[in-house]
Amino acid sequence: MGVVTKTVGEALIDILEANGVEAVFGIPGVHTVELYRGLAASEIRHITPRHEQGAGFMADGYARVTGKPGVALVITGPGLTNTITAMAQAYQDSVPMLVISGVNARASLGHGRGKLHELPDQRAMMAPLALMTHTLLEPSDLPAVMDRAFAILQSRRPGPVHIEIPTDVMVEKIAVGDLRASKACGPRAAQAQVLELAEKCRKAQRPAILCGGGSVAAADKIRLLAERIDAPLITTVNARGMFAGHPLSVPASPSLAAVRDLLAASDLVIALGTQMGQTDYDMYADGGFPELADLVRVDIDADQLARGPDAALPVLSSVDQLLDDLLPLLEGPCTEADGAARAKACREAVSTWLSPKMQAEIGVLETIRETLPGCIIVGDSTQAIYSGNLSFEAGRPHGWFNAATGFGALGYGPPAAIGASIGEPETPVICLVGDGGLQFSLAEIGSARDCGARVIFLVWNNDGYGEIRTYMLDCGIEPEGVTPSAPDFGKIAEAYGLPSVRLDDVSELGAALKRFSDLSGPSLIEIHETGTRRATA
Repeated sequence: MGVVTKTVGEALIDILEANGVEAVFGIPGVHTVELYRGLAASEIRHITPRHEQGAGFMADGYARVTGKPGVALVITGPGLTNTITAMAQAYQDSVPMLVISGVNARASLGHGRGKLHELPDQRAMMAPLALMTHTLLEPSDLPAVMDRAFAILQSRRPGPVHIEIPTDVMVEKIAVGDLRASKACGPRAAQAQVLELAEKCRKAQRPAILCGGGSVAAADKIRLLAERIDAPLITTVNARGMFAGHPLSVPASPSLAAVRDLLAASDLVIALGTQMGQTDYDMYADGGFPELADLVRVDIDADQLARGPDAALPVLSSVDQLLDDLLPLLEGPCTEADGAARAKACREAVSTWLSPKMQAEIGVLETIRETLPGCIIVGDSTQAIYSGNLSFEAGRPHGWFNAATGFGALGYGPPAAIGASIGEPETPVICLVGDGGLQFSLAEIGSARDCGARVIFLVWNNDGYGEIRTYMLDCGIEPEGVTPSAPDFGKIAEAYGLPSVRLDDVSELGAALKRFSDLSGPSLIEIHETGTRRATA
């Protein structure tokens, strides 16, 4: 298009389009209207949440299903502080999120003169939760700053990036030339490390593979590796569904004794794109995760390789590039390690350990998966989600994620499910959320209606914060503060124009899911833990 002159706000939209951004999530305000100047004429869709925290969670859900950065556009001060919780969740779960905010005019920064939405140091406040945070003081720097932001989002362990633009900079005009997408260039393992890993694979008699959220994009290559070395495939929460139905698949938490026993008995464990953090590997904080005989850790982040269990072979590389180099060295089956039998024994041991209540809750999840093949289940912190995180096989990659890991924010599920639906508009999205968690973001039901998101809000109603109530009782503490009253969710749905049903029996769930999945917009199903028969054992 040659060189043209545009305002910073207009140029920003062009840069987002050039980098493949399809949607932005945000609430416009006086301090960001100039960033909206070119938005209506662009191909980018704008989704309006009811709260900026919802904008961040929507961006998170969108990013998880598409693999692209989710973009949140928020105002100075309270708009940005409202987004902090969502940024923290994305930081802990390694989700690419670009947060673009306003900030007051350059001449006012740092003076504390009581300007509207003023913070003492907005950028410094965001720095601990961002891979990069930058204040655009020079308008002409916009293309270079955005190029760096997208390069960071795509070239290392993902997380939030924050760019703030002063209100006086937004209106200034800059020369904009031909735009192209930023190029990603992640780390690649040294050849000597690849050769060493190949030798370990050939010699191993009882190998196992651990898959984290950073490995999902390489699912097909990981399956080939597992088949060649005959290794069970253990998937953490954010990796569930990568190997659905495969005989080597172990869709269960490494916090469980049976999974830990499998790993402890392995003579080679290859950990791919996983933080090996507490919420996946030590959910009950018992310190019982075993020392592993020969641990190989593959991660895109050098800092992450220095945390957690020591590895006999730490490999700094993206999982995808590592496997591109490794697989040609492992032609044909390398071992006969009886991996399928080991995986099956582990799955059976996990099933035996699960309580009847957990098995009933997992049964609900299995009904969802079987009724709506290829669906996406987005969860909040609620009991059925905790059970599924322990042991549940999603039907597809990116088909199971929730906020009961990492930062653990309540109210995540509804807006994240909307973001997922924007990312895959033809796919049914199930938001499994408790009555307590839903009230953190209840108004986002209206956002779902506004944008026509095909989200089925499946409310698991246990009359309060059931998980915390149970924990208090287990600790010998008289429960207090765990029974907030809930509204009539059917009437709330009706007020927003959503069809809804409260199930009398869990056996009705499949029919309700089928009926609502054919709709072009959102709907609501309620399961009451005591009022719905067979909700629990």
